[in-house]
Amino acid sequence: MSSADIQNLNPTVFSKTSTRDVTNDELDDDIADEIDEREIFDHLRSIKDPEHPLTLEELNVIDQSHVRIDDNRVNVEFTPTIPHCSMATLIGLSIRVKLIRALPPRYKVCVHIAPGTHVSEDAINKQLADKERVTAALENNHLLEIVNQCLLEEE
Repeated sequence: MSSADIQNLNPTVFSKTSTRDVTNDELDDDIADEIDEREIFDHLRSIKDPEHPLTLEELNVIDQSHVRIDDNRVNVEFTPTIPHCSMATLIGLSIRVKLIRALPPRYKVCVHIAPGTHVSEDAINKQLADKERVTAALENNHLLEIVNQCLLEEE
């Protein structure tokens, strides 16, 4: 992507939160442990922004305080860096795909833009909530390649 195509050329970069210590009980497959908000956030924090070589955590697009778990429903609210971000749908799709791949199938994943943070939030939230649209988007090889690039973990 050329710099002429990037909408937010100089985004504010935030510091990362500390990593969570994993306990021996969490590593033991014989002990059942509940999935919590921090675990969900840990799955999401390394997702890369489609326009910048930064993570969604570094851009403050996602934050642990905007992750909620209600029974088997995971709700994630994200904040685009600018109100007219053209990548908001792609960011939401990347978040949704990451969680669908990481969580057991009993969890329902809901991803939406924080209220008042995007000029097209209603339309984007509708797209992200529509299972058929998400499935169709992921059948597009070019789009799937971009999502997979966002989800690549650094070594």
